[in-house]
Amino acid sequence: MSLEPDTKDWTWVLEQPCRECGFDPARLRPDEVARRIPETTSAFVGALAASDACRRLTEDRWSVLEYACHVRDVHRIFAERVESMLSQEDPVFANWDQDATAIEQAYHLQDPRTVAEELAEAADRVSATYARVGPAQWERRGTRSNGSQFTVATIAVYHFHDVVHHVWDVTGAGAITEPPSASGSDPSR
Repeated sequence: MSLEPDTKDWTWVLEQPCRECGFDPARLRPDEVARRIPETTSAFVGALAASDACRRLTEDRWSVLEYACHVRDVHRIFAERVESMLSQEDPVFANWDQDATAIEQAYHLQDPRTVAEELAEAADRVSATYARVGPAQWERRGTRSNGSQFTVATIAVYHFHDVVHHVWDVTGAGAITEPPSASGSDPSR
């Protein structure tokens, strides 16, 4: 069964809380994303171990396995995008059709254990990428194929929302956010 493609422009989550998952961009400093991404991985690994991880519980939602494959690929895409923002002047990102990727890569047929390992590896890579961002690099720019412009700081927040939102999709748990740290400067503001 196929799902209706997600064609929404989610960039609004950079300005206001998500009414669905509860993510609040004001409660996340971009320089905290590197340490926060691993928090989300355990939710997927645990959900992938469930006996019904490969089954869609409703026709309009992916299975846990499909969400985990998507998040794995989101980490890979964002690692590449941030790396290009750090090494190039205002790169333009190729369009990534997440729905086509899910079909082409047969997310629903992948092995949950393999996906759990690949998801952890992708999370580690993108976390390491964010950890390497220096104070002067948070304002480096990149442009998505639809014209949306990001800085490294805003893409980090946007990326983290995407992952937290999918944790909510899979577990029903509210956003994994905490108040911004009081120490240090905020590289996004």
